[in-house]
Amino acid sequence: MRIAMWSGPRNLSTALMYAFRARGDCKVSDEPFYAAYLAATGLNHPMRDAILASQPQDPAVVAQTLTQDQPEPLWYQKHMTQHMIPQMPRDWMGSCRHAFLIRHPARVIASYARKREAPVLEDIGFTQQAELFDRICQSTGTAPPVIDSTDIRANPAPMLRALCQALDIPYSDAMLHWPEGPKPEDGIWAPVWYHAVHGSTGFDAAEGPLPELPKAYQSLADAALPAYTRLAAHKLTG
Repeated sequence: MRIAMWSGPRNLSTALMYAFRARGDCKVSDEPFYAAYLAATGLNHPMRDAILASQPQDPAVVAQTLTQDQPEPLWYQKHMTQHMIPQMPRDWMGSCRHAFLIRHPARVIASYARKREAPVLEDIGFTQQAELFDRICQSTGTAPPVIDSTDIRANPAPMLRALCQALDIPYSDAMLHWPEGPKPEDGIWAPVWYHAVHGSTGFDAAEGPLPELPKAYQSLADAALPAYTRLAAHKLTG
């Protein structure tokens, strides 16, 4: 089974990828459209040249690789919703089971801005996530699973069990822990973005109150909030 997990940046997405990797029956792929996205947009992200050299820049080639057969029973594909600009193909998506990882915009923006200044709405993926959610609802006739990173951190085992049940795969306690340090499947951009998760061996403790944002970032959070709220209405409970 191919599992496409859709999130924006700073959403606990790498930790969740590590959780699926720790199962032992699951191949994982880290943001396969990243280089194609940078090539198409010209955006100057950290490590841009290294990213472009590390992955196919042709989105059709990426899509073709995502539908190949694999020896593992499960294939977890970590996708960033902001990478799915209009010129990215979507025909491959029919071969996957889909799920959505969400996080409150205030938490996303506070974390993202520490790594890359002055984010805009297109950078953080909320509107694209809602569009992809609608597309999958329309194509399958049912809402795909939605899981909130705050809920995972508060109750890892029950929430992962609920996610596995929604995906029709067995749950494993092995998903709760992973070895410290980088993983072979990490994208080449890991030194910029993955420092905290490389120091972890499991999910962090429950999050505190929402962070206070500067005025400009609060306006950005307000713009992202409707998309988050719409998906949150479908989120799993443990």
